[in-house]
Amino acid sequence: MKVVVLAGPESAGKSRLAEHLHAHFGGLRVDEYVRQYYQQLGRETTLADITPIAEGQLAHEDAARARQPRLLILDTHLLSNRLWSLALFGDCPAWLEPALLARHYDLTLLLAPEGVPWIDDGQRCQPLLAQRQAFYRDSRGWLAAHRQCFAELAGDWAKREAAAIELVGKLLNA
Repeated sequence: MKVVVLAGPESAGKSRLAEHLHAHFGGLRVDEYVRQYYQQLGRETTLADITPIAEGQLAHEDAARARQPRLLILDTHLLSNRLWSLALFGDCPAWLEPALLARHYDLTLLLAPEGVPWIDDGQRCQPLLAQRQAFYRDSRGWLAAHRQCFAELAGDWAKREAAAIELVGKLLNA
């Protein structure tokens, strides 16, 4: 089983790319749990919500891993939960980073905020490019510091999709 994660700031195309990769390669796709959680919550999230959000994401990821698909595509993972917790609340549950580091991911596709429009979907909160660039830098910094296998994707949708298909194709054929 190969596990591919899509990471980066909001509105960079993670969900769209996850759908595209799933349509192209098959396998299993795990969507971002926080969207479901937020819709059911009926209020703004707080620091106390980070643990149930992360636990929900892990539960969906674990259920998909148990099925042992040839390819598992994750629309996000605990890095996003960690970085959002720090960005929004200045704190993060201590268990999150060790839990993230305990899991194996074959490839993280890190999507840049430039080249695609920010779209307000009612849940997003970083309309300024500078905010999304900071989140991207934090994501890249964490991935590099923890020696995670990652590739940076930039450009318009067509460039991102072509690069992702090439990278995932190589991963599956390795």
